[in-house]
Amino acid sequence: MKIPKSAQKVFEGVLFNVYHWQQKMFDGTTQTFEMISRKPSVDVIATVGNNILLLQQEQPTKPLFPSLPGGMLEEEESHKIAAKRELLEETGYSSSKLKLLFEWEGKSKEFFHECTFVARECKKVQEQHLDGGEKIRVTLVSFDDFLQSCRNPLFTAPLGLKFIMYEALLDEKKKEELRKMIYG
Repeated sequence: MKIPKSAQKVFEGVLFNVYHWQQKMFDGTTQTFEMISRKPSVDVIATVGNNILLLQQEQPTKPLFPSLPGGMLEEEESHKIAAKRELLEETGYSSSKLKLLFEWEGKSKEFFHECTFVARECKKVQEQHLDGGEKIRVTLVSFDDFLQSCRNPLFTAPLGLKFIMYEALLDEKKKEELRKMIYG
């Protein structure tokens, strides 16, 4: 669901904005509806040989958690450029084979444009360049261990991707489809 054009921004935050609009109800009355919008972000499933880069990350308000490389788009930045930048900054790895895998646009009360890319045949080209609020350790895991990471409640990834990963754990055909999507 997208925020209606008639909605008015009633709060502008660093990460979230809040919108209100008048919505006609089935009985003819109107009510004020509300929705938040979050800055768009990207996640990258990055392969190195048969392995996938999985981060072990700490941030000031969070305990250690596993995640994919990724983050928010910068001003006027495309999703693809953000995916390349985040991969390089957080891991030191780069790939010339970057492809959009999945795209989501939020839930019923939250508009949040998320894109998941695959970066194949990544190569280490530099040291990490982390933000002041990041501590990241890069690990290489097998495809099966990558799928198991969705079972960790602290694993940070788009909800849609977690559902796809769970389905792959439960259904061998879906597992092979996802493997082919990731490795080509």
